[in-house]
This record gives sequence, C-alpha cells and structure tokens, in this order.
Amino acid sequence: MKLANYYGADGGRRLAVLAEGRLLDVERMASSSGAAWSARSTDELIGEGETALSALAGLVEEALRDESSIQACALNMEDTTFAPSVAKPGKIICVGLNYKKHAEETGAAVPAYPILFNKFSNSLAAHGDCIRVPGVTAKMDYEAELAIVIGKAAFDVKEDDALDYIYGYCAANDLSARDLQLRTSQWMLGKSLDGFCPLGPWLVTADEVGDPNRLEIRSYVNGERRQNSNTSDMIFDCKTIVSYVSRHMTLQPGDVILTGTPEGVVMGYPEERQNYLKPGDVVEIEIEKLGRLSNVLIA
Repeated sequence: MKLANYYGADGGRRLAVLAEGRLLDVERMASSSGAAWSARSTDELIGEGETALSALAGLVEEALRDESSIQACALNMEDTTFAPSVAKPGKIICVGLNYKKHAEETGAAVPAYPILFNKFSNSLAAHGDCIRVPGVTAKMDYEAELAIVIGKAAFDVKEDDALDYIYGYCAANDLSARDLQLRTSQWMLGKSLDGFCPLGPWLVTADEVGDPNRLEIRSYVNGERRQNSNTSDMIFDCKTIVSYVSRHMTLQPGDVILTGTPEGVVMGYPEERQNYLKPGDVVEIEIEKLGRLSNVLIA
C-alpha cells in the first residue's frame, strides 16, 4: 500500500492511503464501514503492527467496491497539505558514500564499512513544502535517496533476515550544506539544518516494493535531470545496512535510514560547473514504485 500523512482542517496529522489513483482518508473510510479505527498517522499505524496493516487492506478493499464510499472519503490531492511520510521517527540514520559512482565522482575511497551520520526531527519536511535556503550556507546541494522505514524492533539481526524488519520505503532528499559539511571531519552540521530531510509523498509498504536494490532513482532541478541511477549501485545494500546498524544499536518501529545517494550531485561536478541550489529552485526526487517528492526552495 501507498500510505501518506496529511494535515486535516484542525491542523492535526491524519492518515491517508492511495488506492487506484485516489487519495482516501482512512478514518472516514473506517467510519463509513462502521469499523473501529485508532491510527491517525503512519507512525501510529507502524506501531500497531501487521494486524493494523491487514485491517487497513480490508477497509480499502471494501471501499473500492462501493463508489459512494469512495466519494465519502476521497481527498482532492491538489488541495492536500502533506506531512512527512514518517512524522516522529526516533532515529534518522544516514549512510554516506554508499554508491560506487558517487564515491568515484567525489574522489573518495570506497568505504570498508558503512559511513553513518544522523539528522534530527527539525530536518523533516514533506512533499510540497517550501524549504528555506539558510543564510549560513552558500553551497546547498541535493541528494536523491531511498529511505528505509523500520517496522519492528531489530537488534543484532542477520543479513538474510534484515528485510523482514522493514515496514516500507519512501523517497528522501538528503539536502546538504557542503561548506558546513566539510568544515570539520564531522558531517552533522551540514546535514541537519531545518527542512533538510524531506520524506514523501508516500510510505510504500515493503510487499509492494519487492527488491529495494533494483529501483531506478533520479533527481531533477527545475525539470533538468541531475541524477539517474539504480539502487543496485549501492556499496552496502539495504539488508546489509539494517543488519550492520542493528548490531550497534536497537532499531525501533518508525526509525528511518537514508541509504545514500548516486552520482550527479553538485559537489561532484568540476568547480567551474558547480551551480548550487538557490531560492526559486524546484527540486524533485523520483524513485521507481515510490513516486516523486517535490519541494520549492525559498529565501
């Protein structure tokens, strides 16, 4: 299923599902069928586990049999204000230099172990959000990334079992202030500015995605394609990343892992061709099966 968080008229987060091209409010759908329902966001749905996801699948199947039910819970997608696909992750863990060709374009050695850093909740943004270009950086860059969302507690899991702990995936933009990132040996400052982690528009459940390391991944700036790769170019694939992180810390439901970016970022261009992001730019991240995440940059 393709799940989404959006803001209701009261300003609170609400849960929606995309079914046959129509965005449906889950609470309205449950009310229409007379079913009890409690999850009001993807975060709460993840916390309720497989039983809740199975119940939601049943609600969608029932609603799609009745056009009047669809009309009662359908949202106008163009008028919908999305929230981040996961709104309250306990951890946002990122993997650096995780695509072979990206390591090559930056002149970096292929890492022997995953390079991990973090973002914080202040960096979360949603599909459609306007993101401020901070005055503290002159080198704001885009990074198309596949985001993993954990579905159940994972500690010291084997690689062969690691994908079973993944709830789903979403498109992410690991926005980066390169001048701040490279100011010291620690990358955190250049990665954790406000709005520097857009997630969305959908959280797509793992069963619908299949093999996460066989997905086309692209980025666009003002309609111009900048990145064009496949997640098969990862140095450490998704199961390896989840297993590796879980050997060092317990992953909890709702935790998010950004898995790295392919070649084509501004930092990888020769210096005379480095045109960093600026106010007015539209940045889009497109991943096969996961949709297109779009944000406008503002001053």
